[in-house]
Amino acid sequence: MPIKIALPKGGLLAKTAAILEKAGWGLGDYHEGARSYRLSSQRFPALKAKIFHEKDIPIQVAVGNYDLGICGLDWVEELLVKYPSSALVKVRDLGYGEGALYMAAAVSYGVASLETLATKWDIIRIASEYPNLAESFAAHTRLKRFCIYPLWGAAEAYPPESADIVLLPRKTGGEVLNHGLVPLSKVLDFGACLIANRYSLKAKDMAEILSSITDNLPPAEKNLSPLEEIKVSAATELPFARQVPDDVVRLALPDGHQQLHVRRILDRAGIQIDDYPSAVGSRRPTSSLDGVLIKVIRPQDMPLQVANGNFDLAITGRDWLTEHCYQFPSSPATELLDLKYGKVRIVAVVSKDVPVDDTDGLRQLCRQSKVAYRVASEYLNIADKYARTNHLGMYRVIPTWGATEAFLPEDADLLIENTETGRTIARHNLKIIDTLFTSTACLIGSTGSIASSVKGERIKSLLKMLQDAVEAI
Repeated sequence: MPIKIALPKGGLLAKTAAILEKAGWGLGDYHEGARSYRLSSQRFPALKAKIFHEKDIPIQVAVGNYDLGICGLDWVEELLVKYPSSALVKVRDLGYGEGALYMAAAVSYGVASLETLATKWDIIRIASEYPNLAESFAAHTRLKRFCIYPLWGAAEAYPPESADIVLLPRKTGGEVLNHGLVPLSKVLDFGACLIANRYSLKAKDMAEILSSITDNLPPAEKNLSPLEEIKVSAATELPFARQVPDDVVRLALPDGHQQLHVRRILDRAGIQIDDYPSAVGSRRPTSSLDGVLIKVIRPQDMPLQVANGNFDLAITGRDWLTEHCYQFPSSPATELLDLKYGKVRIVAVVSKDVPVDDTDGLRQLCRQSKVAYRVASEYLNIADKYARTNHLGMYRVIPTWGATEAFLPEDADLLIENTETGRTIARHNLKIIDTLFTSTACLIGSTGSIASSVKGERIKSLLKMLQDAVEAI
């Protein structure tokens, strides 16, 4: 009987590979830059491994697609706090990849303890890429009124203007202080852990595989600073106020690989910007624009942040704006200017072995199926709309956090994915059967009322500068 294990890419890959090498698994292709997501073990012929984004692994093990998995305990607890009766079992701490989740506030927020936080009657805005753990924390701390802003990351950029407190992962509390934040509580210590599906443990003999890992574990890295040893006075007092004046334009710029493209457009528009991209990881660049506050956040988060009023303008992709608007059709977030770079196609993808070449063929295939069609995507709402609009019958959407092409054909039947050239899709024995739309970078804003005429003029001026820069390309 085959045994399937989900292995992490990213930060845990190197040490996980070292552990499995000591265990003698013979996974020669498990390394950074691996071109295949599927691995076979020389020692255990029945063992099949696949590489996933770490955040996807607990879900895949919980639903039974994989018998075993290795990932961070933070993502395990993020799943279990919402679905405590799932089939996910924590088998063993693996002794590496350690860190902690800290609840933190800006120094200027004036809150240095949970006791003070719990006395507040204002709505407390909590931003995090761990929304389930953040909500659980708020409930257990008995916060009187709160709201959760789910993020893809970069939570440290939000306080104090865009959130009051954040739940974020760091190695130590000292790293929290470096962002000008006060750590209020260590919510969870985490590290890499081995997890299993409860029913697989009962049905399959995995004793030799499990012992090959546990017998070769390194000493645990215990280098975390207890919260009580962190000196709040060591935090950098940054001149940020919770309330931004009504006439200040709040602009969000993207992090990641799009930064150089954005920088070129800003330079062409005659906008001087300092520390973007930042060599030290700062998310608050400064510019020559008067009355403009800039933050660097994830493009995926921008439409929601513009819609809820945390930002007036943002540069993101049309794909993420579309994803947001499909979920919230009456959202005030709207496209103001096509920036004409970062062009990708949003496409429907199946395995090359599937005997269809277009959506009509896919629809016919789905009608013959007696089980729900599995649609995997980072774009949950776009995927859902595609399946409904094209009448694919019974279907379910599987959320992913990257490396989506790894899901076909074993763990999904259809992908809704973005691609520039299609080469990566073809390399993984997949094919495109439909193009949903084309996405480029765009400037987005809100259709809502502008707080002051001064802000309105600043927005119009910035829009004109960017429009002239785009037209000059």
